[in-house]
Amino acid sequence: RVSEAQPSSARDVTTGCQISLSTMADISRSLEQLVSISDQRVKIEQYKTALTGYLSAPADTASLQAFVEHVAGEAVPLSVSRVVLLELAQKLPSLPAAQRKTIGLHVIDRTAARATSFEEAVSTIREHIAGVYEEEEEWSEAARMLSAIPLDSGIRQLSNDYKVEKYIKIAMLFLQDDESVNAEQCINKASLLLDAETTDPALMLQHKVCYARILDAKRKFLEAATRFHQLSTMQTTAFGSRSISEEDLTTSLQMAATCAILAPAGPQRSRLLGTLYKDERAPRLPNYRVLEKMFMDRLLQQDEVGAFAATLAEHQRATLDDGSTVLDRAVVEHNMRAVSRLYENISFEELGALLGIDAAKAEKIAWGMLLDKRLDGSIDQVDGLLHFARGGSADHSSDKLVAFDVQIEHICRSVEAVASAVAKRYPELAAPAPA
Repeated sequence: RVSEAQPSSARDVTTGCQISLSTMADISRSLEQLVSISDQRVKIEQYKTALTGYLSAPADTASLQAFVEHVAGEAVPLSVSRVVLLELAQKLPSLPAAQRKTIGLHVIDRTAARATSFEEAVSTIREHIAGVYEEEEEWSEAARMLSAIPLDSGIRQLSNDYKVEKYIKIAMLFLQDDESVNAEQCINKASLLLDAETTDPALMLQHKVCYARILDAKRKFLEAATRFHQLSTMQTTAFGSRSISEEDLTTSLQMAATCAILAPAGPQRSRLLGTLYKDERAPRLPNYRVLEKMFMDRLLQQDEVGAFAATLAEHQRATLDDGSTVLDRAVVEHNMRAVSRLYENISFEELGALLGIDAAKAEKIAWGMLLDKRLDGSIDQVDGLLHFARGGSADHSSDKLVAFDVQIEHICRSVEAVASAVAKRYPELAAPAPA
């Protein structure tokens, strides 16, 4: 079947000269001449010559579509059409983006019935189309286009590194549109192919970054924060063809701090906040003030919460079932723990006023935290009171000791900073005393 479109020109394969094509019959006769060639090598070369002619015609999409329909048809031997379509796939980037996508999709459609016979050509074309979708910022479409590439068919011999690279690429594209479930499926496939000894170190790094981002997107903030912190403390900065800059490490630390702040309150989060707070780079982070207050179990004010909220990504501002956001939940639970450091007991009416919520919601949150052992205490429903335990658990005592140590360390660093500033401004005061 040949398209009804009328191309402006093509090459006469029997003479090699340029002829004018103005009717449907001209296209049919030209393509029939190609079919009639008996020498397969000559036939392939003439098809390639004709393809070059169609590609060189400015914006002649209809002629190319007609050529594709002919080549993918039953009249052309598979040994010829496979070579010619692969040639088209390799030359597809020479076309403008819109035409590249149109022709590429047309090839995929016309070869669908015999996709396995044209696997290499179609896979190459899918990569080109995915590139166009990326330029158009159609991230999910690009990911789905790449996902359709068969990586385990056995027809092509593909290295594990190639497969890992594609799975990571697809996962990252899905993440651009917050499709974390699809992204996780891809990254799990990549994980099965990783080998510490043979996998390209650059791919290992990309996998770690992608997996941390997926945990963040799925709102598993505590796990994500741990992964990002591990990335921020990497000693090796060269990974094959890729290298990590100091800025990349700081960005990972920033992501770790953000995820730790958003994580549910509890002993594990407190320990992670302490690790992040003691990092010497932490004071340079934009969310350091919130990080400090969270670790010190100090109440957060609304203006501080608002400033921090402005730095969050869209998925980090997601609304929960009760109508609150992820940040609202994190702040309320944190302030609940901060209140437990200040009070031995408190009514739910007063607790709700401190937390900025109603008494019933304050009781519900307290009940959940007590049930998860993220808060030590008990509820007196008769009197409407929340009683906080004092040193009732090893974790609680440990947290208090760690906080006390950090406060002392903070004071010592502050004194040292003041002494250094004085010595810099008044060097005579820093001179050693005479013997």
